[in-house]
Amino acid sequence: MKTLRITAPRQFDIVECPDPIPGPGEVLVRVGFIGLCGSDLSTWRGGNPLVSYPRIPGHEMSGIVVAVGPGVTGTQVGEAVLAIPYTACNRCSACQVGRFNCCRNNQTLGVQRDGALGALLVLPESKLLCVPGLDLAGLAVVEPLSVGFHAAARGRITSGETAVVIGCGTVGIGAVAGAVARGARVVAVDVDPRKLDLARCLGASETIDSRNVDLKTALSELDDGQGPPVLIEAVGNSAAFRVCVESAAFAGRVVYIGYTKEPVTYETKYFVQKELDIMGSRNATPADFLAAGAWLAQDPSRVSALVSRIVPFAEAGAALAAWDADPGSITKILVDVATAR
Repeated sequence: MKTLRITAPRQFDIVECPDPIPGPGEVLVRVGFIGLCGSDLSTWRGGNPLVSYPRIPGHEMSGIVVAVGPGVTGTQVGEAVLAIPYTACNRCSACQVGRFNCCRNNQTLGVQRDGALGALLVLPESKLLCVPGLDLAGLAVVEPLSVGFHAAARGRITSGETAVVIGCGTVGIGAVAGAVARGARVVAVDVDPRKLDLARCLGASETIDSRNVDLKTALSELDDGQGPPVLIEAVGNSAAFRVCVESAAFAGRVVYIGYTKEPVTYETKYFVQKELDIMGSRNATPADFLAAGAWLAQDPSRVSALVSRIVPFAEAGAALAAWDADPGSITKILVDVATAR
């Protein structure tokens, strides 16, 4: 089978690999679409500290089951599936309390281990999900949205609350969608008008272009000057980390999806005076996948709104290079892996 590998920063090749064979409890999937993610772009640029080269990218995957190994009973040949791309060691403190999404020893497809950008992939049956109402392109969009849905769940967002999402890349858009699905009044923040337009298209009530305002002031004025009860940071910017804490309502919740390499200096008095709940949010649970998939399936036009380009397998490397050159123009690139055969 054909497989694309990133061999070094901004370099790739396409190689022939042996077709994999499913073992006990495993399923062989013919890959349909792969969504290219910000982590793949970071790998392409040489900026992903978790990646060694060469690396096959791709963790946002859909496909068709073509064979099952011994002991597989709940998955049928011909089913359309998506992959949960994370591992769980079942030993660490997170796994011991059932929070497998933040396993200490997680290895995500396409990051710490080779991913799905090839014609065939073997996965444990437990890592596959079916979502009624979505085609293969739609299934490939679920994973990045599910990360945002998980952040909305972590923030305990309820109907009628104001929820601010800072950063409207694909994961941030997932947080917008997750908050909208919970009935929140969503305020989306970004520096790119195109991304803010997409946030409105997908349900944000208001948008803020943070190039044009003092963001702390604008957020603090929400809810009659109380500030927002929930803020989700999805950009990984130290200033955004601080503004969440500074502008949150008293007794508010702050959820961090993004992370920044440099240390962040806080006025810690806000933590105590406001009695804030400050939380990290990592990856997603099967329930988040199903919630994000159900939200997409309610309106098929949502998939079209999220996907910027669909490219054949042979153009996947060129698509990464084009995204690198103009990142603001892309929300989601889908690679049609069926064209690899």
